[in-house]
Amino acid sequence: MRARWQRLRCKGLLGVWAVFLLMAAMLFAERSGIRTRLERPGRSYLTRETTLTAAQVMEELPATCLLVCNSQDEASLDAAGQFPQILTDMKVGYAQVDLAEEPLPALEGYHTVVVTLSDLSVLGENVLALADWVEQGGRALFASALQKTTCSMLLEQKLGILSSDYGYSRVDTVRPSGDFMIGGGKTYAVTDGFDSAWTVELSDRAEVFAVTDSDRATPLVWRTACGEGTFVVVNLGFCEKSTRGFYAAAYSLLEPVCVWPVLDGATFYLDDFPSPVPGGDGVYLRRDYGTTVSEFYTNIWWPDMLALAERYGFAYTGAVIENYGDDTLSEPEPQLDVSRFQYFGNMLLRAGGEIGYHGYNHQPLCTGTTDYRGELPYNTWPDEAAMAAAMKELTAFVGGQFPEGEHSVYVPPSNVLSAEGRRLLGQQFPGIRTIASTYFVDGLAYWQEFGVAEDGIVEQPRFTSGAVLDDYMKMTALSELNMHFVSNHFMHPDDLLDEDRGAALGWEELKRRLTGYMDWLYTAAPCIRRLTGSELSGAVQRFSQLTVSAETENDAVTLRLGHFVDEASLLVRLNEGRPAEVQGGELIPLTGTLYLLRAEQPAVTITLEND
Repeated sequence: MRARWQRLRCKGLLGVWAVFLLMAAMLFAERSGIRTRLERPGRSYLTRETTLTAAQVMEELPATCLLVCNSQDEASLDAAGQFPQILTDMKVGYAQVDLAEEPLPALEGYHTVVVTLSDLSVLGENVLALADWVEQGGRALFASALQKTTCSMLLEQKLGILSSDYGYSRVDTVRPSGDFMIGGGKTYAVTDGFDSAWTVELSDRAEVFAVTDSDRATPLVWRTACGEGTFVVVNLGFCEKSTRGFYAAAYSLLEPVCVWPVLDGATFYLDDFPSPVPGGDGVYLRRDYGTTVSEFYTNIWWPDMLALAERYGFAYTGAVIENYGDDTLSEPEPQLDVSRFQYFGNMLLRAGGEIGYHGYNHQPLCTGTTDYRGELPYNTWPDEAAMAAAMKELTAFVGGQFPEGEHSVYVPPSNVLSAEGRRLLGQQFPGIRTIASTYFVDGLAYWQEFGVAEDGIVEQPRFTSGAVLDDYMKMTALSELNMHFVSNHFMHPDDLLDEDRGAALGWEELKRRLTGYMDWLYTAAPCIRRLTGSELSGAVQRFSQLTVSAETENDAVTLRLGHFVDEASLLVRLNEGRPAEVQGGELIPLTGTLYLLRAEQPAVTITLEND
């Protein structure tokens, strides 16, 4: 009996040792960088030498659109300030005319006209010439809320207006129809809404695509057939970066087929991650969890973030901060405490993610020529050599800690980057292929458009952030799904320590809101590719240089893609006919008459069946 007990005891000890060995192996794998990467849906970078900028490509395109503005009309300037970029990104060749300086040219030869005027009086008798051109098959978009004048009254019936007022209606909500825009069928709040939409009543001839969500809804986007042609009106009364997608969607209503290149990607950045334990008071973490900042990140926040990524099928792109010191005068010193970097970084990589650069410390690449004007609590670097030394230490540190994988994305601290710092990255750090900053012009921010710079660096702006996601960000997210079919979000671990970023709400509430945003995004665009930062940049390169022309013959649309490399994504609006068969790519229904085309060849044929 005793011998049997000893044998059982030995077996029990062996079982315990087996469990310990398994746990040790798992910990070793986690710390050593052994990883199982997700199957990546995107392509890698194109070479700098083979990539064209959008400006180079636009020079090739014939001017098929006339952009009409009036530099003496404030509303016209707002729309005219956005439409050159809208048309460039949609790869529509255009000519621009300022009616304050020259008359309206002949419209023959143009396929479309975009009128940014609010006061049509400057057109004079050319209002009738425009109407005649549309009746004969032209396509015109009015991009500003019109004023009621003698000239606009001449067009009202042709625009589908039954009656109108001299006043304007308040626009504090927008409800695009579900078959018009991706994410439509819901109401979106307008930040700082005002009386901006022309007060009109439409006839049955008008096809309405967006309204205000009020007891007496004001039409905001509509289309009206006029003879052989089409009028489209956008009656929002404001045109800015955060609403470009509304105008792109409205432009796509003009012709029987409208096709434009898009990015087709959703990316999620974690700035300041991995990094040392961030500074800040953990008062709300102690309130809700009774734990330290470090323990909260390790045991609660990071497992929740990993679960969120697994639930929606994406991977994070981290941006490393080596230390949180503010010393810009001393020689950079390597970070010696690497345990947190190894722990969090390797888990991120094992989950299919990617690690980029944020900063040696959290001081932007700015010399003394930059004046922070008291807006930011940062120091400047004494010269470019000091900035270069800090970047060399950062790239060496990241490469040493994570020798495998892509390290090509630079995220400016607080989205601030001086002209000297920008030039430094392009000239001295060829491994940096992407700058991911911000979409919006805001103080000292380095703001961007999606594209490729002349030095070959990809400009990849982010436009939503944090977990609070205010109304302005939600409107921008909707707009960008319909402009570029993209989502580019970032957050910081220390959002949980900053009241301005929602810390007082507590992590459970912030997590609920972040999950709600993900639910909205992946419900509105379930097919959008989940990409890392470098993968999205590969998409930006392909998007930036792609051109498209459409030919319709015998119930088939043939799309010819210029500068096609290996794949391309495009939004396709089929205003006439439904797709029956596709050759050369995959056509995915999005909403109503809008489709996502993933082209596999430079020529794609869509066979149509008529309604």
